[in-house]
Amino acid sequence: MKNEIKWFASLCAQEGVLSDKQAAQLAFALPVDAEAEVFANLVADKNYGADLALLSRLAQEAKEIAASGAEPPELALTRKEVEASPEVVLKLWPASSTTDTKPAVVKIAAGMVDFSGVKEMSGEPLKAFMLGLLEAVQGIGASDLHLSAGSPPFVRNMRVLEFLSSDVLSAEDAEKLNTCLLAPDEAALFAAKHDFDYALAMLGGRRIRTNLMLQKDGVTGTYRIVPARVRPPVDLGFKNIDVIKRLLSYHNGLILVTGPVGSGKTTTLNSLIHELNRTRTDHIITVEDPIEFVHASRGCNITQREAGVHTDTFATALKSALREDPDVIVVGELRDLDTIEMAVTASETGHLVIGTMHTSDVTTTLNRLLDVFPPVQQAQIRAMVAESLRGVICQRLLPALDGGVVLACEILVNTLAVSSMVRDGKTQGIPSALDTGRREGMISMDNAILDLWQEKKISDETAASNILNRNIRQAIPGA
Repeated sequence: MKNEIKWFASLCAQEGVLSDKQAAQLAFALPVDAEAEVFANLVADKNYGADLALLSRLAQEAKEIAASGAEPPELALTRKEVEASPEVVLKLWPASSTTDTKPAVVKIAAGMVDFSGVKEMSGEPLKAFMLGLLEAVQGIGASDLHLSAGSPPFVRNMRVLEFLSSDVLSAEDAEKLNTCLLAPDEAALFAAKHDFDYALAMLGGRRIRTNLMLQKDGVTGTYRIVPARVRPPVDLGFKNIDVIKRLLSYHNGLILVTGPVGSGKTTTLNSLIHELNRTRTDHIITVEDPIEFVHASRGCNITQREAGVHTDTFATALKSALREDPDVIVVGELRDLDTIEMAVTASETGHLVIGTMHTSDVTTTLNRLLDVFPPVQQAQIRAMVAESLRGVICQRLLPALDGGVVLACEILVNTLAVSSMVRDGKTQGIPSALDTGRREGMISMDNAILDLWQEKKISDETAASNILNRNIRQAIPGA
């Protein structure tokens, strides 16, 4: 066990976040090479009531003290005592924790998994199988696992659907698999509402965003595998990093990250948070549903809140955030009038606001943002957005020639010409602004895809099928 883990456990006990016994058992539950941030993730996921900003601060302190060479104090329990007395802490943990059940070994042989034994499983063996299945799916690099009543289990791997079994899951088996990791109160909530979202923490710090729902054939679970670490923008495939850095250098205004479902918006959003944390010394407040990446405060103090757990809605959290001295506000999704209105207001009152929307291009993004307001507010909101908008990053993931996926990204920077179009309601001119604004770092989606094709990162077929502009598409052979 690393000294930083022992120091973090000790600091949590000193601050009253955990009891001495809880701190010891959680510490011994971690892999030997785990870092303090992983410990912080587990404490946050167990809902002990600790503030994420406090946990991030304690994790950073633990790393600094350990780096100084100071010997950590002894934990309240030894590993042998922890293993002999699991009831000390584990009964306090939600069932969705992975640390009280060892995952079973689940093999994906020839792309298939044997689900035949699920019918006879219950209790711990069922939990172990489910955890092992999630680990196996992580192991093959898939982004999503789907367990749906009335359908064979399948994964999404590099944007392609792949079946894990030829057998259809029965309603009974689907319900067992999808609810076996829930705590009793979580299961009761799902039974009452028939919809439930939560983040599942795996050993080693991996997190899985989970959605459960009830449909006509039974229970369906969708498990989004969150990447193991936050990657900087350059590693995600963004080419014009100078534009990204320029957008993040502003101390007020609105930045939108958009794209269809599964295009990597959340990954990009957290990459931007990581970049701000690395380059600035500000107070960042995030509002997410659920929290996927847990950020340790470094240059910035980061306060993360989850809609439905730490606050009622995105809109109420944004209203509250204006009184909490933030420099940067990050909104997981701009999904309704109240949230969008608060975000625009915050961007006008001296805060940098970064949010995501489910839109396919820059023009649609601006129209969606503005048209959500009633006609009587249109002139006012267009004027506000024209002044506060900093830029729009609209992204898409395309199949790469090497078998993976590659990022295609449309970027709009709010120049005087763009601001005038937004104010006057002439967003139909945005595509022309993208084509003529390369000096400012702008690029249209069609040109971004053409660049990827010229760099031989995507096939002729992929380029031709995704480029909408006929003149640009003519550069592709056979298009």
